[in-house]
This record gives sequence, structure tokens and C-alpha cells, in this order.
Amino acid sequence: MLQNRFKKILVALDGSMHSRRGMNEAISLARQSDAVITGIHVIPGFPKNFGTSKKYETHAMKNIGKFMSDARINAGRHGLEFEEKVVRSNDTVAAISNQAKSGKYDVIIIGSRGQGSPKSEYFGSVANGVLHDSSVPVLLVK
Repeated sequence: MLQNRFKKILVALDGSMHSRRGMNEAISLARQSDAVITGIHVIPGFPKNFGTSKKYETHAMKNIGKFMSDARINAGRHGLEFEEKVVRSNDTVAAISNQAKSGKYDVIIIGSRGQGSPKSEYFGSVANGVLHDSSVPVLLVK
């Protein structure tokens, strides 16, 4: 049992199958240690002169609301508290790492992927970046 090991868990969510696996692992750890789970999603920032940013943002917020709601319901089924954090940044890795540090999270959980460029053959590029950038412990879920 991991009682009192983790109090605050940050899980990166993007609606993908990989992030859902990360959320499931966050739930498992939170149940063992009575932790609060915070789901984080990073929206890329657009330059002010980018014409379709409003249309993209509306579409993105709709999708984000859906998978954050699913995560909240999933956590609630297990009697866990779930919080949402949506951040706008052009650097997803730094945004996640900075949030984990400034929010004093005990662990970051992020789903990895086993596809893509040779550089990200075993881990997704964001997962790999967070793993190397963060001063907070990172749990990669395959």
C-alpha cells in the first residue's frame, strides 16, 4: 500500500488511448494513497495575427471538455477527487513540467506511445521531453 506516498498526481490528458491508460494508472495510484488527481491539457498558443485561432479554440475546448469530463467521471466512480488544468503554451513539455513543479505535485503520469519518428520510437516526443525536463518524478505508461 502506498498510503501517504502521493497526495497530488498530475496526469497529462489529450483524449488519446495513451492518455486514458495514463489516467487509469493515476486512478490506481490515487486509490492506494488517497491522492487528488489533476488532469492537464496544453493548448498551443497562436500568434495574434493567426486568423483561425478562434475557430480552432472553440473546437479544441469542446474536445477538451469531453475528455476532461470522461476523466472526472472515471475518477468519481472510484471516489477520487479530480481537478482540471488547461494551459496555453507553445511548449507543451515546459508547460507540464512547470505546472508540476509550481503546483508541488508528487508525480507526473503521462501515457507514452510506441510509434512515430525514430527519436520517439519508445516514448512519444512529449513524454520523452517531460521525462528529461521535469524535476518531479515521472511515470510513463505504455
